Amino acid sequence: MTENLPAPLPPVLNKAQQAQVVNMLRRAAKTEILPRFRNLSDLEINTKSGPFDPVTAADLAAEAMITRALTHAFPSALIVGEEAVGQNPSLLDKIAGAPLAFILDPIDGTSNFAHGLSTFGMILAVTRFGKPAFGVIYDPINDDWVISDDARVPSLQRALGVSRPLRVSMGKQIEDLTGYVPLGNFSKALQSKVAATFPSFAKVNSLRCSAHEYRTLAQGHADFMLSGTLHPWDHAAGALICAQAGAHVEMLSGGPYDATLRSGHLLVAPDKTTWNRLRKVFAFLADD
Repeated sequence: MTENLPAPLPPVLNKAQQAQVVNMLRRAAKTEILPRFRNLSDLEINTKSGPFDPVTAADLAAEAMITRALTHAFPSALIVGEEAVGQNPSLLDKIAGAPLAFILDPIDGTSNFAHGLSTFGMILAVTRFGKPAFGVIYDPINDDWVISDDARVPSLQRALGVSRPLRVSMGKQIEDLTGYVPLGNFSKALQSKVAATFPSFAKVNSLRCSAHEYRTLAQGHADFMLSGTLHPWDHAAGALICAQAGAHVEMLSGGPYDATLRSGHLLVAPDKTTWNRLRKVFAFLADD
């Protein structure tokens, strides 16, 4: 007897809407971000939670421009921008109940951007009741983006040129893995324990930019990522893109990732077997 399974949900955004969202990011980059890159004055750089948490005039202007465009195109949607949350943290509480939420990081890797380094990007995710359903990570310097929804294989697309599908790396033994672990995002009490795991791997890096770390993982050029924090604008798009590219994406303590989570550690690996190997290395974090 065949069970009556529910019909799959349609894509949260159709192809035309996805292209529209990408163009919003590209226009904001061209108008508000790239003209300020390596041209910021001291007055255009401030800090939020501390000296290593900068915000620039470009972050604020780009988020405002994209928010206006999204509000016009999707008037019933919840818009959650990183900078807006800084002013109104209660926005995060609305993600769980929102049938359509746009979660935006106008410049991911702001510290790199503020110091004239080109390793920064723009991240936009769409969630249904907290579950990631669409993601795009845009590189303004190269004018290309990785993109996916929850019904297709992600691709790397360019303004000019042929797009190509993405696939994460093959599973490996621990000593052969390369990955990203942002040591500075862990508490001081945990940093020495986390750092002590690094010699177990072939190489451990941090780009100080989730956008490029997730892009690199999705293209198979690195093997794993362990989060130190769970800001949804850092992870919702990348977690979806990597999962659609074949990765195993799961909270270190168990269970799926979604954008409503505020604590815990997200572990992304090429497959379940490799994820389990990594989980043993980082088991001390599972209850943190």
